[in-house]
Amino acid sequence: MTGEVLLDIDGAIATITLSNVPKRNALTVHMRRALVSMVNKVQDDPAVRGVVLTGDGAEAFVAGADLVELAGYATPAELLAEAIALDAELTAAWDRLEKPVVAMIQGYCIGAGLLLALDADIRIAGEGSQFAIPAARLGLGLGSAYVEGLAATVGSSWAAEILFSARRLSAAEALRIGLVNHVVPAGELRTFTMALVTEIAQNAPLTIAASKVAIRQLRLEPAQRDHTRAEALSEACNSSADLVEGQTAFKEKRQPRFTGR
Repeated sequence: MTGEVLLDIDGAIATITLSNVPKRNALTVHMRRALVSMVNKVQDDPAVRGVVLTGDGAEAFVAGADLVELAGYATPAELLAEAIALDAELTAAWDRLEKPVVAMIQGYCIGAGLLLALDADIRIAGEGSQFAIPAARLGLGLGSAYVEGLAATVGSSWAAEILFSARRLSAAEALRIGLVNHVVPAGELRTFTMALVTEIAQNAPLTIAASKVAIRQLRLEPAQRDHTRAEALSEACNSSADLVEGQTAFKEKRQPRFTGR
């Protein structure tokens, strides 16, 4: 097995790092499986209020799937079937995760890497980063959920160009089409990202969870949206101790101390 997924929790911030440096953090089946476990772990940790998703080193976030793994399987379809099954588990884990996720991207964010970055709520890129989905050059079929997630982020026309042309986009172009939220100098990427995640983690976790669930519903067809869950989370905010604390802190002109209750 090559590659691993690292989890570091520092106070309210969890950092998940995809580490397969010799292969530019190419995503293996082993790493997909580990990522499911990590995402579930941070959701179940009440101390965690913000998550950073990143790649190890300065060369790549994730440069795609590890196609060398094909040699260990009877057929490419066999590997793809396992990867698709694990992606379904990962999708379920992301959907369960009510905590904000910020992708910190430096270098190559290609194929499976870009699809993974789309699971984050916010994406921040270092200058010089590159983005692409080269499936059309490899003959790979993408599931409709991936296509819908991309189109929900950048619009159908840009999703079409990204998928049909398979060309690489610069960080500046990714910013222009809304694929990333910010582009900063590479040397400032970590400082900028951690400052934003820290700011988010200081806000009311129940409000953020309710907002996140409502936003993610927009990726689904109207008939598939779980309005009951979104409304229940919203109602929980309005009957919470955090609402009282937020109002009290505002009146007292101080920083609120939210507990998530």
